Amino acid sequence: MNITLRVWRQRNSDDTGQMQTYQVTDVSPDMSFLEMLDVLNENLTISGEDPIAFDSDCREGICGMCGLVINGLAHGPKERVTTCQLHMRSFSDGDVIDVEPWRAEPFTVIKDLIVDRGAFDRIIQAGGFITAPTGTAPDAHAAPVPKADADAAFDAATCIGCGACVAACPNGSASLFVAAKVTHLGLLPQGQPERHSRALDMVAQADLEGFGGCTQIGECTAACPKGIQLDLISRLNRDVLGALAHRG
Repeated sequence: MNITLRVWRQRNSDDTGQMQTYQVTDVSPDMSFLEMLDVLNENLTISGEDPIAFDSDCREGICGMCGLVINGLAHGPKERVTTCQLHMRSFSDGDVIDVEPWRAEPFTVIKDLIVDRGAFDRIIQAGGFITAPTGTAPDAHAAPVPKADADAAFDAATCIGCGACVAACPNGSASLFVAAKVTHLGLLPQGQPERHSRALDMVAQADLEGFGGCTQIGECTAACPKGIQLDLISRLNRDVLGALAHRG
């Protein structure tokens, strides 16, 4: 395939940035989207131009590093995949594809398509931990957990922190991310001592970082490559209200 790319180029966080157009020829439908960008960057390097900066690591949909807005959609047109799992067979010969970074005030553009997602790290630092001493690995079933709770905690823990929920949300809200991190610990016995403080501290940190509020639009869960469900935000709200009542 022959593809036209319109890519956001920005030298640093102080630069205004702009879209630049590139032609990519002989694109195999079996290439991943990032492999196609690798080919473009190789050609740019050969011609003496600055390659396009973008994030990636495992390229297996696990680490959450990759994240691009492709034709206006976080991670692109295919549901339930990260950008690294998006293949060029999802596009057609002659397509014009717009590629942009995550757009949210707390996600400052570092260069081109790379944004600073350190705000997520600070939210985790605010309360995404337990203080129960664990010591060596406990015996299996030493702390009985109802299967429904264990399954729900596991589903919440699949969040990889990619930020697609924020990029997709019209409000730039991080509520789905915060809800997943609060829920997967709040459902387990080991997470109960900090349950109240965790919810309050992580929500407060998200507000401090500048993320918007949740209005239950649902774009976050539609864009989430791990299928984190919207009802976790309701659980987060219940935990926050319970914590306020407990504090009061």
